[in-house]
Amino acid sequence: MAVEIDTSAFTEEAYELLSELEDSLLELEEAPEDMDLIGRVFRAMHTIKGSGAMFGFDDVAQFTHNVETVFDLARSQEIPVTKDLIDLTLAARDHIRSMLDAAAGGDPADEETAQQIITGLRALTPGAEDAPAAVEADAEPVTSGSAPTGASTFRIAVRPHTEIFANGTNPILLVNELRDLGECRLVSRLDKIPHLDEINAEECYTEWDIFLSTEQSENAIHDVFIFVDDECDVDVRLIEDDEDLTETEEPKKLGEILVERGEVKKEDLEKVLGSQPPLGERLVNAGLVDKGQVKSALVEQKVVQQKRQVRKQDTAATSVRVPSEKLDHLVDLVGELVTVQARLNQTANSMDDQNLQLIAEEVERLTGELRDNTMSIRMLAIGSTFNKFRRLVRDLSKELGKEIEMTTAGAETELDKTVIDQLNDPLVHIIRNSIDHGIEDPEHRESVGKPGTGKIHLTAEHSGANVLIKVTDDGKGLDPELLKTKAIEKGLLPPDIEMTDKEAYQLIFGAGFSMAAKITNVSGRGVGMDVVKKSIDQLRGSIDVQSELGTGTTITLKLPLTLAIIEGLLVKVNEEFFVLPLAAVEECVELTRKDVTGTHGRHVINVRGVIVPYIRIRNRFQIEGKHPDVEQIVIAEVEDRRVGFVVDHVIGQHQTVIKSLGKSFEHSEEFSGATILGDGTVALILDLNRMVRYVETEEGKLDV
Repeated sequence: MAVEIDTSAFTEEAYELLSELEDSLLELEEAPEDMDLIGRVFRAMHTIKGSGAMFGFDDVAQFTHNVETVFDLARSQEIPVTKDLIDLTLAARDHIRSMLDAAAGGDPADEETAQQIITGLRALTPGAEDAPAAVEADAEPVTSGSAPTGASTFRIAVRPHTEIFANGTNPILLVNELRDLGECRLVSRLDKIPHLDEINAEECYTEWDIFLSTEQSENAIHDVFIFVDDECDVDVRLIEDDEDLTETEEPKKLGEILVERGEVKKEDLEKVLGSQPPLGERLVNAGLVDKGQVKSALVEQKVVQQKRQVRKQDTAATSVRVPSEKLDHLVDLVGELVTVQARLNQTANSMDDQNLQLIAEEVERLTGELRDNTMSIRMLAIGSTFNKFRRLVRDLSKELGKEIEMTTAGAETELDKTVIDQLNDPLVHIIRNSIDHGIEDPEHRESVGKPGTGKIHLTAEHSGANVLIKVTDDGKGLDPELLKTKAIEKGLLPPDIEMTDKEAYQLIFGAGFSMAAKITNVSGRGVGMDVVKKSIDQLRGSIDVQSELGTGTTITLKLPLTLAIIEGLLVKVNEEFFVLPLAAVEECVELTRKDVTGTHGRHVINVRGVIVPYIRIRNRFQIEGKHPDVEQIVIAEVEDRRVGFVVDHVIGQHQTVIKSLGKSFEHSEEFSGATILGDGTVALILDLNRMVRYVETEEGKLDV
């Protein structure tokens, strides 16, 4: 009966391994003698090769074998880790990814590129000129002959779990891979095979004891089983070492071997051999040790066993891989639950029933805990995203002939998975811009007293309900006057415009704006930074630019922690409800008739000696109805300045589940979504940044 194999588990694991492989290679380039890093690269390749063969990706396994072979030589210190080796291995990593993409329906991988990589790798191996034209993926297994000189003999007990076939694993392939390591003798254990009428063809009942004489280390044996740790139990024990043996050394007795294997208990063996006193007692009777020493040795033995057991439990896998679609569905359900909980609270408060109110309070507590835990599951460390850019910096600086070092900080900062997924492209554009426009050539840097190697620094840190991501370079900085001149030349600004430096820096985000003298494959077409602006706006974030001419530039992205549920301030204008993000709100003040008449028609208010401009939400959205005598101004921080939003009433804090707007509202840029209140009423969520920009564009500037 044919068993259909689900390859999605392999491809997902392979993509993760390729990402780890790239990180390891970039680290190895900086520390080429680090044996741990060399081992990590080898194990990643070995796992991809072995898993690929198990799941039917023979082309991936065969190609990866070539890289693995070279890194096995590096691991045994037969060849050094050079820049050429790193370049070729990075190219091989990219080719393996293209092969996986092709298997998923993408463009076919370039076979010519694969052959060039293999040829380059073979040129790095000893005796390359005498080697055959191609490296075969699998050597013929060693089935007979004498053991290599200086070999060690291991007993490898392989105990596959019965369900191993269901995961697409073929144990025979593992056994055959062991044959490549040396002389191999195999004993099949068939005692667990049930009667014919009880056999399940999809389950494995056979176990093996394998005796391997090899010059390879024990780590090489474990590497064979590295990708099936969860699918079978493997015990590797050194039973004989040629270098330590002498001609007069007696082999272990049968009983000793059985006891050592754990296949017979020592006490049962002693019963069979006859009633002999324990070893400790015999040593005491011989006057060689005393009872205290024996007792101490037994306690030490027990402690060691207990420590090993604890260590084994601590290192056991405790994570579960869950498809992101299921997690997204869970978040949606939690969002619906939050809405129902708000409705329950509203109903309980309107009824004079203490028991119902107690139940509503308990449901609110449990819903809050469930919401917080669910949202924390979606949070991922941003370090994985940062690591992707090390390769970008390396390749792009090499292409442009620049020397650039990238450093990071705050890699452990957590952000919603949805935000991280949408953050990749904006950061790519910013970093490319810093490399191409910001950091100078080594010669120019040295001529102005700077180190020849430029620096790009990525940082992430929490700031309330937001995350601040900063990209800093030590390049030439932005010239505000040059930016204004370029914008005027392109017709983007009138000639007599007056701008602050901060406003001039924002010009780089304009569509079609570019400072490049010529168009290259890196930049010059004026597309990139405008994409960054649009992407960050879609994430309900903001961008700040700080620069010092001749010193460098820092671009700061301010992003919300999550896009699913936010804390909001619920307000009301006539019969309409709106939500303002609570993270941006600073305070609420009253606006009286006297305050309005005192400013002679200007939309500003004096708040403790500081003039704050405000926007009337009623006027902005043309909401009819009578103004209350005393209105409320919600003062919020919008792009590093204070702006007020006038409403009729401030209802209070509200747990806001964000719902996307339909196609009818896709052009309503001043709303970032909507939420459903407890009574079923819809409240629109205001995008304060876009709202302020729209008013400034339409009316010139806010009153100040």
